[in-house]
Amino acid sequence: MEQEKIVVGLDIGTTKICAIVGRKNEFGKLEVLGMGKAESEGVVKGIVFNIDKTVFAIERAIKEAGDQAGIDIGVVNVGIAGQHIRSFIQHGGITRSAKEEEITVEDVERLTQDMYRMVVPPGSQIIHVMPQDYMVDYEDGIKEPVGMSGVRLEADFHIITAQTNAINNINKCIRRGGLEIDDLILEPLASSLAVLSDEEKEAGVCLIDIGGGTTDIAIFYDNIIRHTAVIPFGGNIVTNDIKQGLMVLPQQAEQLKTRFGKAIAEEASPNEIVSIPGIRNRAAKEISVKNLSNIIQARMEEVIEMAHSEIIGSGFENRLAGGIVITGGGSQLSNLKQLVEYMTGMDTRIGYPNEHLGKSKIESVKSPMYATAVGLVLSGFRSLDEREDRYKEAREVVRTAKGKRPTVTSRNFFNEILNKTKSLLIDDLDGKNDY
Repeated sequence: MEQEKIVVGLDIGTTKICAIVGRKNEFGKLEVLGMGKAESEGVVKGIVFNIDKTVFAIERAIKEAGDQAGIDIGVVNVGIAGQHIRSFIQHGGITRSAKEEEITVEDVERLTQDMYRMVVPPGSQIIHVMPQDYMVDYEDGIKEPVGMSGVRLEADFHIITAQTNAINNINKCIRRGGLEIDDLILEPLASSLAVLSDEEKEAGVCLIDIGGGTTDIAIFYDNIIRHTAVIPFGGNIVTNDIKQGLMVLPQQAEQLKTRFGKAIAEEASPNEIVSIPGIRNRAAKEISVKNLSNIIQARMEEVIEMAHSEIIGSGFENRLAGGIVITGGGSQLSNLKQLVEYMTGMDTRIGYPNEHLGKSKIESVKSPMYATAVGLVLSGFRSLDEREDRYKEAREVVRTAKGKRPTVTSRNFFNEILNKTKSLLIDDLDGKNDY
């Protein structure tokens, strides 16, 4: 019996470290088997600053998720973010020797691998190379060059780099936690898998993932990622503003933000007052919800302006028919959707990671704050499927080379079933017409 495929996603965030264990059910939906989380004290703005504290939190989250799922976790898919992330477009090309032969998957792979060898600034490392549009013999706008004939194969690539030290620190934390990394994925790419539909990516959409320490941007158009960016502000800076502005404790500031705060101050009642317990028998402190919301709105406007600048700078502002999707823990702030629409003039919705989720005992996983962790699991399954496809293709090539009759691949097998079913239906209809 085929061993059950289980994937674990590990989101090392500024406010929390979250591990999710998932498997695919019979309908191809993600079923969450276990989830563990721990407070993140060693990460600041998406970057690991204290390895010991981060390792401790990873171990707690992994143990909780593993106990719920009833498995021992050894391999994880990890997300990476932080203001050190950079992206740019780079052109590359190769010259093929055989003009008559069709362009193969190997040719495309060779072109992509060449981009990983390009020179990047010292202290940086390429983590993703994503093709945009291909050119074959200087004819551009080609989405899929495999099967075409041509000598010169070129493409524009979206290159994403990260700081080498940041990657090394993540690797060190994972190893010390007794784990291995299967794949390192940019967090907005993971979130996009969880909350964006194929139609939105085709039409053009901007994902804004508001985390604790950073706000991640990913812009898609024609089903291709066109722009990524990381803004070094998130929900924590709003909490800090409330703490300083209203002179309350950090925990009280976070509770005020999540329970009573509004992103649009006009929506808050001027007569609504919240009472905060005093410290060490001091008198209770009364907080105006209107003042609280003014503090929140001022900071969120700044974050939205920076995100909007990234959209304008990408050159795709007027091509995003899908508008904006906001996700992450910060997206749950009351009236934030309306504020984003007001400031950008674009349709906006909140992205919940439930599009690919099946039935689950853990309902909290459907919250936007777990979009990245769910996306990391989905990314792991996508990588597994790609590896299986490559393995099957390689096995077919070997069998054919040995002179054996090649077996029918699953795709051809299903096509044959569909064709036979179609012919049976036609015959059946023809028989009914005879009566």
